Amino acid sequence: MQQPLHEIAINLLTRLIATQSFSKEEEEVAAIVEEFFDKHGVHSYKRGNNVWVRNQHFNPQLPTVLLNSHLDTVRPNTGYTRDPFKPEIIDGKLYGLGSNDAGGPLVSLIATFLHYYDRKDLKYNVVMAATAEEEISGTGGVESIWSALTPIDFAIVGEPTLCGMATAEKGLMVLDCVAKGKPGHAAREEGINAIYEALPDIEWIRNYKFPKKSSTLGDIKMTVTVIHAGRQHNVVPADCEFTIDVRVTDMYTLEEILETIKSHVKCQVTARSLRMRPSGIADDHPVVLAAKNLGLNLYGSPTTSDQALMPIPSVKMGPGDSARSHSADEFIYVDEIRQGIETYIALLDQVIVKA
Repeated sequence: MQQPLHEIAINLLTRLIATQSFSKEEEEVAAIVEEFFDKHGVHSYKRGNNVWVRNQHFNPQLPTVLLNSHLDTVRPNTGYTRDPFKPEIIDGKLYGLGSNDAGGPLVSLIATFLHYYDRKDLKYNVVMAATAEEEISGTGGVESIWSALTPIDFAIVGEPTLCGMATAEKGLMVLDCVAKGKPGHAAREEGINAIYEALPDIEWIRNYKFPKKSSTLGDIKMTVTVIHAGRQHNVVPADCEFTIDVRVTDMYTLEEILETIKSHVKCQVTARSLRMRPSGIADDHPVVLAAKNLGLNLYGSPTTSDQALMPIPSVKMGPGDSARSHSADEFIYVDEIRQGIETYIALLDQVIVKA
């Protein structure tokens, strides 16, 4: 009797949890995924720490759907009471680092790919890519293999969404800012305190609202998340460095947002990247229509994933709960993985894509 897909997925996930896979250190888990596909008779391709496969009867004349999720994890936070690399199933919960983000979605997509792998009656091709560096928005992940994946028509990005479908996703722009002052002795009335110079800019960032609000993603959100200034108590600091996390919507380009910020603050502002743009999909796209037919929850996501790097229509969905991501004693319900596989298959069975 053939082993059920959810059992295959759970067994693979336990191996992945037990193997350290921090961003840029995914070599071992990539090898496990390669070995897994080989065991199931599927030829895989590898570049860097990225592994991808395509259906057995791939037809270049047909449209192609990409199933994608990431191999890497964040580092375990200090609140862990369990061994983050010891997979354990207790009361229906599979514990371990990366179990929820995004191991559960990843193995559910891999199982879904196996379901379609040798079908001869597919109306579109299915490509599965397990990719690296998502947690750090690195350049060595899905972006680095995009040209090798063949033309892709739309993508399903596996992230924990309680199997709802994010039809839009905020982009991300990280800004490094420097407020300039002049050093002096703290005991005398001399110097210009860079911290005080930074305060009006930080207050503006805290309170400013961009006028245009997205119907799917809401408002742009700006948050000061890191600040550094001064080296000793009796010296007025000459520099105050701080970081802004900007979650952007489809109502403005990243360039427009950056120029707006620069025009309102006094400090020097430098964007680390303009790569992580907001993403989305048309309301009448076949995959969205299929989701509506299934009664899936559709929403706009405030978090950013590898969708931001894909120049095609895409959605984000998968088993697990985003609220558990990066949490101590991370877990995913075993039954969520079964539900995830069933939901992915039900969705893809309904999708009608025209070549």
